[in-house]
Amino acid sequence: MAANLHREINKVKKSILSLGAMVEHRFKKATDAVKKHDTEIAKFIIDSDFEIDALEVDIEEECLKILALYQPVAIDLRFIIAVIKINNDLERIADEAVNIAKRINTISGKNIGRYDFDYTRMAELAGFMLKKSLDALVHMDAEMAASVQTTDIQVNEIRNEAYDAMKSAIMNSPEYAGQIINRYLISRHLERIGDHATNIAEEVRYLVEGKIVRHEI
Repeated sequence: MAANLHREINKVKKSILSLGAMVEHRFKKATDAVKKHDTEIAKFIIDSDFEIDALEVDIEEECLKILALYQPVAIDLRFIIAVIKINNDLERIADEAVNIAKRINTISGKNIGRYDFDYTRMAELAGFMLKKSLDALVHMDAEMAASVQTTDIQVNEIRNEAYDAMKSAIMNSPEYAGQIINRYLISRHLERIGDHATNIAEEVRYLVEGKIVRHEI
């Protein structure tokens, strides 16, 4: 019984790490699309999202099967609970990558007035958060997970800078308000990716430490 449980848990761990790698790939593609305003990359992200969705469903079904058949306890139970939540956050990150791709399709080749905001640093930080949260899961490293939570503050600060830039641009070029807002919303999607990476990090800390750390100041 115990051997079967651990075999199933290892199978789920491989699946969640595979999903993480897929999501990280989509995120990198999305940031490339932002840099290059590349609609072909954007199309790939949108068209391949079904692969993420399918794997997310498979992982959830496997977790529910383990709960029903083996009734795990202690660290095994925490692992399954954490994976169910991480699974959802990874799928949501992929959705935000799709949202970014859709923004690129909307603004590509169109005038955005004086709105000129460089998302490179924000994308780097969000990518760092995603990578570190997944590395923390691989290594069961609570300290690494905590570093993700502190980086989220920086991402939020850059989002605020993008908002200020958008307000100024709309005042100067109100005729381009729609395009400016679409461009600004990229920062909101990147912020949400950071938020989901933070959620993953929190679940890793719960898994390792056995303590819920959401809403910590």
